Amino acid sequence: MAELIVIRHAQASFGSDNYDRLSELGHRQSALVGAALREMGWVPDRLVTGTLARQKETLRGMGFTDAPEEHAGWNEYDFHDLLRVKFGGTIPDLVQHDRKTHFRTLRDVLREWQGGGVAGARESWAQFTARIEAARQQATREGAERVLVISSGGAIGQLTAAALSAPSEQMIALNLQVKNTAMSRFIFTQRAFFLHEFNATPHFAQPAHADMLSYS
Repeated sequence: MAELIVIRHAQASFGSDNYDRLSELGHRQSALVGAALREMGWVPDRLVTGTLARQKETLRGMGFTDAPEEHAGWNEYDFHDLLRVKFGGTIPDLVQHDRKTHFRTLRDVLREWQGGGVAGARESWAQFTARIEAARQQATREGAERVLVISSGGAIGQLTAAALSAPSEQMIALNLQVKNTAMSRFIFTQRAFFLHEFNATPHFAQPAHADMLSYS
């Protein structure tokens, strides 16, 4: 059976005008997870990212210089858009900059979105789940035995929930658990797709690296 490892991008720039770039910590996290893969002897024969800058920066920081395939299905849902729609065009400052308030509010908005609410958002829940499935099918097509994807928390949460045939709301719980540069491993054939490992961060296990763990 072939393996798919999906890694969440390294820490982005939460609360800044441009979230879609890595923080200084994010660059260090990228190097560390790249070293962990090399120590494992896990060499991918297919590289894939979404189209987001933070995903591509993570892959480069891991030490991969070959141009990856890109599939927008691996992108994050547009949480800025969902929140803007929810609040009538302007996201309250506390929601935008305070982590606890942001994620508590986001959880509630995601539930509403899954239920068909947040009318006017650029992407519906059905469109989001469809593009994740399309991205999975492209990444796991024939021709590779080890596939490495750099994606985002929501996409990984949905991919995992779908692999487990879990209810839609489970995606939210999974999404909010995914750590920056965490590895989720799947086993696949052309007929089957199984979760093997979720949200693993062996590269943060050593005490010297424990303070590099982050979630946003």
